Amino acid sequence: MEALLSRMDRTRDQVLRTQWVGRRMRRFEDVKLVTGKGSFVDDLRLPDGVWVEFVRSNHPRGRVKGINTAEAEAVPGVLAVLTAEVLGPLCEAGVNRVLPDLRVLPFAVLAHEEVNAVGQPVAAVVATTQAAAVDAASLVEIDIEPLPLWQDEEPIYRHHWKAGDVDAAFASAAHVARVTIAHERVAPVALEPRTAMAFWDEAEELLTVWMSTQTPHRARQDLAVILNLDESKIRVIAPDVGGAFGGKASIYPEDALVACAAMKLKRPVKWRGSRSEDFLAATQGRGGTIKGELAVDAQGKFLALRARLDYPLGHWMPYSALMPGKNAARILPGPYVCNTIDIALEGRAENTAAMNIYRGAGRPEAAMLMERLADTAARELGIDPAEIRRRNLIAADAFPYALPTGERLDSGDYPRLLQLARSQSHYDDFVRMRAARRKASEVCGIGICVYTEPCGQGWESAEVRLDPNGQIVAATGSSAQGQGRETAYAQIVADALRTRPEAIAVAHGDTATTPTGIGALASRSTAIGGSALLKATEEFREKARRCAARLLQADIEQVELTPEGFEVPVPVRRKLSWYDLGRIAHADAEIVNDFDNGLRTHCVYESEGEAWSSGCCIATVSIDAETGVLTVEKIVWIDDAGVVVNPMLVEGQMMGGLAQGLGEAMLERIVYDEDGQLVTASFMDYAMPRAVHMPELQFGKIETPSPFNDLGAKGVGEAGNVGVPAAIVNAVVDALSPFGVTHMDMPLTSEKIWTAMQADKTE
Repeated sequence: MEALLSRMDRTRDQVLRTQWVGRRMRRFEDVKLVTGKGSFVDDLRLPDGVWVEFVRSNHPRGRVKGINTAEAEAVPGVLAVLTAEVLGPLCEAGVNRVLPDLRVLPFAVLAHEEVNAVGQPVAAVVATTQAAAVDAASLVEIDIEPLPLWQDEEPIYRHHWKAGDVDAAFASAAHVARVTIAHERVAPVALEPRTAMAFWDEAEELLTVWMSTQTPHRARQDLAVILNLDESKIRVIAPDVGGAFGGKASIYPEDALVACAAMKLKRPVKWRGSRSEDFLAATQGRGGTIKGELAVDAQGKFLALRARLDYPLGHWMPYSALMPGKNAARILPGPYVCNTIDIALEGRAENTAAMNIYRGAGRPEAAMLMERLADTAARELGIDPAEIRRRNLIAADAFPYALPTGERLDSGDYPRLLQLARSQSHYDDFVRMRAARRKASEVCGIGICVYTEPCGQGWESAEVRLDPNGQIVAATGSSAQGQGRETAYAQIVADALRTRPEAIAVAHGDTATTPTGIGALASRSTAIGGSALLKATEEFREKARRCAARLLQADIEQVELTPEGFEVPVPVRRKLSWYDLGRIAHADAEIVNDFDNGLRTHCVYESEGEAWSSGCCIATVSIDAETGVLTVEKIVWIDDAGVVVNPMLVEGQMMGGLAQGLGEAMLERIVYDEDGQLVTASFMDYAMPRAVHMPELQFGKIETPSPFNDLGAKGVGEAGNVGVPAAIVNAVVDALSPFGVTHMDMPLTSEKIWTAMQADKTE
């Protein structure tokens, strides 16, 4: 009997797990957003609310000798002008110490004795209207004595990964491929700039902060430390968030100042950040200089890798400041077998905006290094670029696979990714036609990137409950910024409950109504957050079945799930809806006591290991011989994101990531001049991709489930930034190879390409 019941349970679970997971569904979130019914921080208004405007440093480094606020304070409507001296001592936000021997660059709500970057907040004006705050801020006089920029400072952190006899491997190599890659800084440029509002309820002793953030629970933790408040006295709410891409992953000085001002003035305080302020003072991404050497034998086998990674940190350190450098280093040598490595990583302070995670966070840098080295080695050995990759990819039967950096890859089939991309892009046909096109004076090329990326480890929390009105609520510690999280989570929960996704209400983004969690980072929310919800739902399902069995006066084995609730089919069919179950269970004190505070389950889920996505991008490009204008003709992209919850959402993430990867490859670049002044402070100077830049796209997928999380899922949100830039760069270098070009750094502007094409003519 037990064996039979066990088989029945397994069969039932299998049916439930396949009803909604894997199905294409439109996002529930879209209706309100496209009809203008979304609710963002700037849409919120509170009675008696006031505005804050920041006064920022126009020096990249200097000593603050004095701040004159008299004229600003005299402006009608001004309530206060806040400085570091007025605020008094405040604590600092946390930094994730993922590397040892770290010297932390301090977090300052307002600059005190020194300013260390253009745009750093020095004072804040609070007024009854935004216009009055802006006017008064222009009247604050700050006396700053310029100081020399930081030069050749000691590294803030350094770390070393080494395995095998590197010197011996290089000594025996038939060839050594070498590249130096200078990654430009890029800006996250989310659709919604940073915004915050706070209110201090004196009677309740509760600080409520509305923020456009990826990490509401971490923001609460940071605010508690900065303000010296107990976390229970702080509520953080992230309503609709208009994009983030890592730029809203950590708390900012502006967020903390808004909270301080609300507590000090006992009134609701709002700051509406502008696009210019984001360019000046929001975190930036990339910026590293990566040097690599790859030793290969005569057949193109990878023998050893040396890499030196040098990352800028800016003038203060957000929570995840170390992750881009660490990720880039630990991923190497990517999807390839190369067990002998020597990788050194350093991070240095600079008088610029802070550097932090940006969609990909080190993964694109690792992929770019390995893919440029692979192409360079192929060229020097006279081997086709696709073939040299095929010879070195980790075999499908080698998983789980240990990288020489100590990381463990969970699953994958990298040779199949390459084979499918090669076939669907008609790679061999293009290579054959390339010579003819070049004879016809066309400048064209093809480029490959095979990548692997970490995307889901650690813990996340979830709660599933049945409200008195019969509403099934799935609450997650993760958050959403446009990924379609509510739809995907509803599919997971509905799958396990054999009901419709529309019947599930997904709660997120409010620390008062959701369990403590990490947030939306590193493509982890489906793999870890989804697994947490799956576990919580499975426990909730069995708890609800037991309760239904009692109310239906049946053995639990007789109770079956239906889309509407539960039923006992024999001997006489009896039904119990979710509505009736919720109503009765909440009203019956005995049931509440017997079922551990009612029909509610809570799960803190920790994965057994890290999920690693993978993929292969092949890009074909053409270049105008007269102007150097680059056209990406087509991108074929095969991705492995493990178990896919909603293919439509995955395609949306792939397309969005591809667009950002395209922007980084062709256009985007943050520029500071030699004096530390920001040159690219608006969209007049910072170029963004447009519809005309999007190429013909062809997506494909394979699914190798991750054994390290219950859902079997991996991430996909950052993959476009990882695979697309390297494929495009390799394609452009291939196109320019007849001109003697062997390397190009991003962004691949027409001016840069045209100049490279002329160099061959002048030699």
